[in-house]
Amino acid sequence: MKRALLPVMALLAACAERPGFDLTSPSLDTLGKTLPTGFLFGTATSAHQTEGGNVNDWTDFEQGTYPDGRPHITNGDQSGLADDSWNRFDEDLALMQALGVTAYRFSIEWSRLEPEEGVWNAQAMARYREWAVKLRAAGIEPSVTLFHFSLPRWVAAKGGLERPEVADDFAAYARRVGTELGDVVDFWCPINEINIVAAEGWLVGDFPPGNTGDTATRARVMAILLHAHAKMAKALREVDVVDANGDGKATLITTAHHVRIFQPATHSALDTAIAGLTDDFENEAVPRAFATGHIALTVPGTIDLQEDVPDLKGSIDVLGLNYYTRDIIRADLGSASLSTMHYRAGRPTNDQGWDLYPDGLYILLKRFSAYGWPIYILENGLSDQEGTKRSLFLEQHVAALERAVDEGVDVRGYFHWSLMDNFEFADGFWPRFGLYSVDYANDRKRTATPAVATFKRISQNLR
Repeated sequence: MKRALLPVMALLAACAERPGFDLTSPSLDTLGKTLPTGFLFGTATSAHQTEGGNVNDWTDFEQGTYPDGRPHITNGDQSGLADDSWNRFDEDLALMQALGVTAYRFSIEWSRLEPEEGVWNAQAMARYREWAVKLRAAGIEPSVTLFHFSLPRWVAAKGGLERPEVADDFAAYARRVGTELGDVVDFWCPINEINIVAAEGWLVGDFPPGNTGDTATRARVMAILLHAHAKMAKALREVDVVDANGDGKATLITTAHHVRIFQPATHSALDTAIAGLTDDFENEAVPRAFATGHIALTVPGTIDLQEDVPDLKGSIDVLGLNYYTRDIIRADLGSASLSTMHYRAGRPTNDQGWDLYPDGLYILLKRFSAYGWPIYILENGLSDQEGTKRSLFLEQHVAALERAVDEGVDVRGYFHWSLMDNFEFADGFWPRFGLYSVDYANDRKRTATPAVATFKRISQNLR
């Protein structure tokens, strides 16, 4: 794709309306039947959100407060034992088997493997290996994320993600894990949501280190993480030389890129321009860097970071997208993000107020297919404490995905967030994203929500 066309496409996408097909009542009798042979239909989790017992920069952040006295985490929650998945993997594997998943995306907790610089925990590595082996034995493809938001304390103490040399630390970590797990894992995601890590840590302040309004550092952190990804991908390809699933490739490397639909609140030139700028920065900057080997992070009058990183080009084999919602943008030039959020009355939302817009998944799949990579949806889900919306949400988003596939988009997998309720970082435990609910007051008992039957039915249609 020509770089000059991207801002125009971003502006058009920001103004996109419904694609004109009915998603209100997809039929479970046929849903998923036209998806390609070998399509991965799975669930996703992350280490810090489910394992329990981790000690990292997040466990420190969870104990802190903002200058006005508010706790960093909603309700003062701390991850603590989380779902105790570190000790209950077999139970969770049984849940996956009941769902009929063909893939499971989970993350490795760096702080477990290397709690101090250069000190490696062989027992923890053996546990992760055991998980991958058991998944394969159950016919479930393991998809491993190496960084899902949490850093070892020693990395944070050296400057964390603001330190350019952290890319070398990431590479050494990836090399070690790839060496240990390469014969049982092929599907790798070095870093989860580069844009979100930087935004939440330096613009919004909901992630460590909790800074706000620092747009320049946010851009630098994104660039550093892109460097880290390139180095990690290179390391993985050098050490993982075993084709574990027999598809002819020893490594399948992706990224988990958080995307949204950004639409202007009004037809004013300013709302439209800011929506287009936001769309380009949030949606296009990361995949454009992977496609071109050039980092271009630009906000007129604020940010202009340009950098060639040749190893970025070709560093992913497939594009992973995380999609949840759309944002309605109202220009606010006094804000660090140049906008404020606007919500349209009467729209369906999740418990957190996020707009439920399955059409957006179709729109974005069509759009990002222009890059030429096969696509995986690595996260898609909603917070729904009562469990009344999740089944329809799942049906509608799979229908949107299937429509894109029917129109020629090369989509090869869908991972629902999440297998079970978990610690949702800055929001704590109250948002419930799980196909299985977790009773934190009753030994973390897992219970199927109504969407389990829906997921299982779609999975059966794929076979």
